Amino acid sequence: MIFRALRDLGGFGTDCYILSGDGKNALLIDAPCFPEKIIGEIEKAGLALKSVYLTHGHCDHIEALGGLYEKYGCEVYIHKKDLPMLTDERLCLAAYFGTPFEPFRGAKPLYGNENISDCGLDFKVLHTPGHSPGSVCYIFGDRIFSGDTIFENSVGRTDLGGNYDELMSSVETLIKSCDISAPVFPGHGFPTSLKDEYDYSPWLEEIRSKGVLG
Repeated sequence: MIFRALRDLGGFGTDCYILSGDGKNALLIDAPCFPEKIIGEIEKAGLALKSVYLTHGHCDHIEALGGLYEKYGCEVYIHKKDLPMLTDERLCLAAYFGTPFEPFRGAKPLYGNENISDCGLDFKVLHTPGHSPGSVCYIFGDRIFSGDTIFENSVGRTDLGGNYDELMSSVETLIKSCDISAPVFPGHGFPTSLKDEYDYSPWLEEIRSKGVLG
């Protein structure tokens, strides 16, 4: 599998990930900004972008969509509950943060629990609301691409249209559903593992106290 991470993009320090299983076509997880930089990395790997899978619809994860679509005509996927964010600068928080916004239409909805085959890769969509109503994690075998659901020693903020109780329930579901040793590649910051977060994150104390892993 070809796997490349682009880290700390733009003012929000957003990460995105290029993956390919067939060596020809790539899928991208999140499209934060600097489409020319993302395109450069895709072409450096000798790939063409076929699909973009968004972990959620906030402005710092979608800004590059227009440029990427113009170059590749790629398919774009997002959970149905976050779909309106792609065409509304208030819902995606671009108006709140004063960041560039270009409406994107034509994205395809996800609903959660899909098993997808794309670009020679098989993965699952796990709906993890809380940071946003339509936040998802993408599970590729033993790799978790968590968006803004969980980070190294932290979890996603919920004060801008999120729900803390939903987020904690989603993190608990993630822990129960996945291999606890799975590496986690978040939407911001550095990779971690589900076990390290379960063992050490202060945000997961309530979940640890339940003994969800037995």
